[in-house]
Amino acid sequence: MNEELRENIMGALELVIDPEIGIDIVNLGLVYDLEMDEEGKLTVTMTLTAMGCPLAGTIVDQVKRSLADIPEIKDTEVNIVWNPPWNKDMMSRYAKIALGIR
Repeated sequence: MNEELRENIMGALELVIDPEIGIDIVNLGLVYDLEMDEEGKLTVTMTLTAMGCPLAGTIVDQVKRSLADIPEIKDTEVNIVWNPPWNKDMMSRYAKIALGIR
C-alpha cells in the first residue's frame, strides 16, 4: 500500500468518532495497523477504549462505511485486538488537548 492510499484511509478513519469520548479513532490512537492484499481487501487492526464496549458493532460499521468510497478498497475487515492495551498516551496531541489531558 502506498503512502498516499494510507493517508486517504487514515483521513477517512478520522471521520469515525468514538461515541463515548467524542474524538475520532485515529486521534485516540485506536488504529494500530492497516494491511491490504492484492485483491483490495483491507484489514484494519484496531482496539477500543474499553473491553466489552457496547458500541463496538457501531464503530466497526462506521469504519467500513467510512472506507466504502475509496476505490482501491474492495472489502474491509475490522480486526479488534486487546494487545497492546490502549491507554491515554496513545492519543494525539489534539485529542489530549480536546479532552484536557496533560
